[in-house]
Amino acid sequence: MDQYIGRFLDDRYEILEIIGTGGMAVVYKARCHRLNRLVAIKILKDEFAQDEEFRRRFRAEGEAVAMLSHPNIVQVYDVSSTLSANYIVMELIDGISLKQYMEKKGVLNWKETLHFAMQIAKGLEHAHSRGIIHRDIKPHNVMVLKNGSVKVMDFGIARVMSKSNTLTKEALGSVHYISPEQAKGGHTDNRSDIYSLGVVMYEMMTGRPPYDGESPVAVAIQHINGGAAAPSSLNPNIPKGLEQIIMKSMSLEIKDRYVSATEMLQDMEEFRKNPEIVFAYHTIVDDATRTIPTIPIINQRMTTADKKVQARTGQAPERSSEGARPRTAAQGSQIRHSTGQSAAVRNNDAPQRAQQRRKNQQIQQQRQQREERSRVATTAVVVCSAVAIIAIVIFLIALFNGVLLNQQKELVEVPYLIGDMYSEDMQDKYSDFTIRLQPGQYDDVYIKGQIMHQEPAGGSQVVVGSDLVITVSLGEEPETAVMENFTGSDGEETKTLLSGQGYIPVTKQEASYVYEAGVVIRTEPSAGSELTPGQTVYLIVSTGPDIITAKMPNVLGLEVSRAKEILEQGGFTNVTTEEVESLKPKGEVIFQSVQKNEEVDVTTQITLQVSKGPEETEPSTEDPWTEPEPEKVRVNFDLPEREEPYVLSIFQDGKEVVEAQEVQPGITSFICNLTGVGTVTYDLYIDGEYYTSVEVEYTR
Repeated sequence: MDQYIGRFLDDRYEILEIIGTGGMAVVYKARCHRLNRLVAIKILKDEFAQDEEFRRRFRAEGEAVAMLSHPNIVQVYDVSSTLSANYIVMELIDGISLKQYMEKKGVLNWKETLHFAMQIAKGLEHAHSRGIIHRDIKPHNVMVLKNGSVKVMDFGIARVMSKSNTLTKEALGSVHYISPEQAKGGHTDNRSDIYSLGVVMYEMMTGRPPYDGESPVAVAIQHINGGAAAPSSLNPNIPKGLEQIIMKSMSLEIKDRYVSATEMLQDMEEFRKNPEIVFAYHTIVDDATRTIPTIPIINQRMTTADKKVQARTGQAPERSSEGARPRTAAQGSQIRHSTGQSAAVRNNDAPQRAQQRRKNQQIQQQRQQREERSRVATTAVVVCSAVAIIAIVIFLIALFNGVLLNQQKELVEVPYLIGDMYSEDMQDKYSDFTIRLQPGQYDDVYIKGQIMHQEPAGGSQVVVGSDLVITVSLGEEPETAVMENFTGSDGEETKTLLSGQGYIPVTKQEASYVYEAGVVIRTEPSAGSELTPGQTVYLIVSTGPDIITAKMPNVLGLEVSRAKEILEQGGFTNVTTEEVESLKPKGEVIFQSVQKNEEVDVTTQITLQVSKGPEETEPSTEDPWTEPEPEKVRVNFDLPEREEPYVLSIFQDGKEVVEAQEVQPGITSFICNLTGVGTVTYDLYIDGEYYTSVEVEYTR
């Protein structure tokens, strides 16, 4: 049995069961007895807890993340680092991880991908604005709730995990989603999270991550080298604009990625509004080829001084070619005679000196020519060697990744399908291939349903299981009208447009987490279908996310501030008050616009009428004696702490002075305004049974 199950942490959290295990911590389901709620507690494993520096950073990161508050981030409630346990307390999520969701559904469509990715990006945007970098974005750390929203987990924990920059098993637990700079152990910033989000989007759209290998190190090296296949090569149905967003996020160079999550969200929003958009920026997917970096050629040794200059300036110092040291006078010309020689002797030797100079010049010129030829030859040898090495490397890569691998796999011949009629049983008939359909096209040559294009071409040899992409003809373009694509358009505007074209639009409503309320989700008939004049067209329009309802509590007789507090706890945020004349004590709620126990939308406006209090009257002059006026005081009754809700009633002399109220778990006090004279005894009843009596003394 686990050592923590059944234990109490800090005399507050009771550990109930294990709900997850990670590389550095175990996650438990627990109950907070102070607030009477279920929570998730992540406890650091013992092998990490022994490191004091690790514990310190674990606590510091947890406290930083606890400051984050966003709908798409799992809330952190508490952080503790003691000798007995090091743990983080978080909200308990009722849902599954995005990884489990993807394993269940397979390849997601682009709408779901965009829906999830935008929420993740919004969570990252909030965290980055607070200086928190996740460093471990992956589907396992994203929770999908039942209402379709997502929450990102483990913010800041990945910062702790990057304590070591070596490619150990622990550091590479998320290697399929790691950024190149993380794989190299370099500096990371918010753009590292953007890269990982791009990888997650890639996997959602293709059903697999961009890089895979036999070992974590092999995958990390692929991230460092880059060159992932375009998502459209694996899923032809991915829109061009979304593919550009993914590939820009996954740019190998950090400077080529989105500057921030905000910038990425802007492009996502533009794509959401117009799925046909093609962005103007340049991404890897737009390249036809990728250049191979040149190899610098060094044909001479650098001195220590040269290396210091290069370290300071970033550039190697200029040097002359080999042997180009400062020449002495003996190397450049004949040694001059002593100035003490007579002019006559010098004049007599002039012809010999001139002849000797010419001879020396010829010798020097020949030496320079030999040096130049030697330099050119050396450079040519080095260049040829470098080119040969690069060619060998490319050949070996092609050989081992292509030819040799293909020898181990069974090759099949692609059938000739152009001109055949497409049928649903083609996948069974050609089981050696994965048949993928491209959007149909109108054509004057091929009749409707006839295959007009295939890729790869018939007769070619491919590996068993390869994709066979085919395009089916829609036949001749009809003279009748064709249904336009109104997905994402305003419902009312679309309805008006169709009416003006002579069709009968009928609106149907449907909840959606992808499209805002009032936006067209789809049409029936669908886009591209033929239409006849006067045809009925159904518009399925979004109502937004599902409505959240709650039961209206009874706040009559309560002081207005207490009534508002109870309503806020129940999720009602649209509460207004108005004062009215009443004999009830001032500030007491005497009317609520929604009856108690009625199930209503939490956004419904709740109006509370509050008493202004009875009007003050002068005592009669005819009566020589008047009774003292009752005094109104604010009374705080202590209540028991219980795990289940209960009903509280307050009586005075058998008369109910405070109408029955439902008390939620965790509430230990009840405040209300009461009036009286002298000492008054109030009897408290819980669920109709006597609980206690409280005496209240009024000064009048």
